[in-house]
Amino acid sequence: MTISAAMVKELRERTGAGMMECKKALVEAEGDLDAAAEVLRVSGQAKADKKSSRVAADGRVVVAQDGNSAVIVEINSETDFVAKDDNFIAFAEAVAEAAMASDTTDVAELADQNLGDGRTVETARTELIAKVGENIGVRRIARIASTGVIASYTHGARIGAVVALDGGDEALGRDIAMHVAAINPAFIDESGVPAETLENERRIETEKAQGSGKPAEIIEKMVTGRVNKYLKEITLLGQPFVKDPDITVGELLDKAGATVASFVRFEVGEGIEKKVENFADEVMKQIEDAKKKDDDKA
Repeated sequence: MTISAAMVKELRERTGAGMMECKKALVEAEGDLDAAAEVLRVSGQAKADKKSSRVAADGRVVVAQDGNSAVIVEINSETDFVAKDDNFIAFAEAVAEAAMASDTTDVAELADQNLGDGRTVETARTELIAKVGENIGVRRIARIASTGVIASYTHGARIGAVVALDGGDEALGRDIAMHVAAINPAFIDESGVPAETLENERRIETEKAQGSGKPAEIIEKMVTGRVNKYLKEITLLGQPFVKDPDITVGELLDKAGATVASFVRFEVGEGIEKKVENFADEVMKQIEDAKKKDDDKA
């Protein structure tokens, strides 16, 4: 059967696959568009399975909001080049909207959710892997809901923050979200710091201060002061406000009569161990492997 250019074009528009891949699939399916699309889907899954072990530590953080609820999602690629690709950006935004439409924060459950074009998240992911040639993954989702203000801020799509306020307005919420994105506080205030974290910090500071030779009561004051300083550094309310370091975030919120109910911050690739390749070592390894093969043949 003759495969026309119009058939290739239609399959390409339907699947997003390359022109030659579409033609091969149509030949294999003897011109049946539905069967050819299935061939490409299976091929895409095979490619996705093959690439699934490759580290994807780049990507984008996307926020979607609907009224007083918002989700923040991290979608990973292997390189910054693909993270900036229009196809990847469209996929990331569609995934965030799918997460917003569902109630799940479970990545496995989200994989079965439908996107606006009728495909599931997993189907779209495998097709994108086949198209861009990199491992793509939806890594994590978080959801924030509030009866007050929900605000978000993303920095270059690599860092995102969502904040829920009781009181205040959207402008204040965005400022707080910007601060969270920039400074990365670990907790809202001192009450949220686990006891073991405080105990560990106090132990470290005590050991450091004991080497000073000062009296016990002075050491106690030194340790208390250092622990208090540490608490201000890791808590949102204790940190100097990023846009005006002369006041703390807590003071800014007090002036507005607002409080922070919760916040979430995602940064692309945080916690992922990315393999660092040494080009010279890689070349030497290839030479040694080739030499070994030659020796084995001899």
